[in-house]
Amino acid sequence: FHESRNFTLRLFYFYTMPIQHIVLFDGDEWENLLPVSATRSVADIRIGILTIKEKWEKYLKVPVSILSKDYLNPKYSFIPTVNCLFINSAVLPAHLLVEEIVNLENNSILQNEETVIAASVVNNVINSLNDLKSLFETIKSKKKTKQNIVKINHPWDIFTYNGQEIRNDIQLLQLKPNPEKLSSTNTLLGKYIYIEEGVQCECSVLNTTNGPIYLGKDSEVMEGCTVRGPFALCEHASLKMQAKIYGDTTIGPHSKVGGEVSNSVLIGYSNKGHDGFLGNAVLGEWCNLGADTNNSNLKNNYSKVSAYNYPSKKMIDTGLQFCGLIMGDHAKAAINTQFNTGTVVGVCANVLDAGFPPKFIPDFSWGNDKIFELEKAYEVAQRVMGRRGIHLSEADKQILNYIFEHK
Repeated sequence: FHESRNFTLRLFYFYTMPIQHIVLFDGDEWENLLPVSATRSVADIRIGILTIKEKWEKYLKVPVSILSKDYLNPKYSFIPTVNCLFINSAVLPAHLLVEEIVNLENNSILQNEETVIAASVVNNVINSLNDLKSLFETIKSKKKTKQNIVKINHPWDIFTYNGQEIRNDIQLLQLKPNPEKLSSTNTLLGKYIYIEEGVQCECSVLNTTNGPIYLGKDSEVMEGCTVRGPFALCEHASLKMQAKIYGDTTIGPHSKVGGEVSNSVLIGYSNKGHDGFLGNAVLGEWCNLGADTNNSNLKNNYSKVSAYNYPSKKMIDTGLQFCGLIMGDHAKAAINTQFNTGTVVGVCANVLDAGFPPKFIPDFSWGNDKIFELEKAYEVAQRVMGRRGIHLSEADKQILNYIFEHK
């Protein structure tokens, strides 16, 4: 309580100073986070309960803008202006780090050994990431952070840090446990259950012995589910009957999940509606896994898992013993698909063939040897999004077109 109060008092001075525009910018991490980042800024990646953008807005108590790759910027309507505080979108906020950032002197940089964390830019107008990178090279006032920052550098960092971020977000949202909101048909182990309005949950087992469970607004846990925390079920998401959910898992908004899931993040609007195992995985938006799709998350020889890296165009060592599936937006897998450890599936890829597919499936693949035509991809995306009342915008089409042309 005292730390939170002191942090609020220190921020008071930030809010009484001339207001800076807060901008989250995509750094070099964006390339390494492909294909998850192909359709979004790093700031729009969900980790824990909230997206990174939502976390910074909660900490700073002001709206923030996003500066991303040129082809993504129309999605965010970035408006160049003077007097901006730029913050690396791959960095996860924490109280003491936020204090360092908001107290930066004008025209100075906060960094660690390898990364620009934030920069206060007063007079220059930045129009692009290239402008910003060039400006960083001219700023002479540089301060080294005193904090151990947490930053997502690769897609597997999303599930690696997810459990802790669920805990952090519950504190950030200032939630109070309210297990009494659940009916007596449920079996509750521990009291760290956080229920938003409109939740439906019956005849299920919720265990918070090892971490909290968050059930978002209008979410549903169907009968017979078994859930261990830390776990977040976001707004309008649902667990199908008898789902088995292990800790450090987030099911993003409007997603549907069944079967067995462990230490995975579905960013939103994606479905794994049937039996099958998903473990140590990240799925973007508008993905669908067919019935009885499974992924391996551990090699038979128990060695470290390698996964495809877009910038280097080769497999790299993740440093992890457990690493499953990474899937970009609008990707689909047929029934009975068997993904190997460390498989990376690109945007709008369709996995159709029997047996183990390759460990890297490029954007807009149709099976192993065909290309998913762009116009057909638009049609499918609109059909899928239309089921949730969302229209495929011209900006969305232009983003998919760019990815298609540069695959």
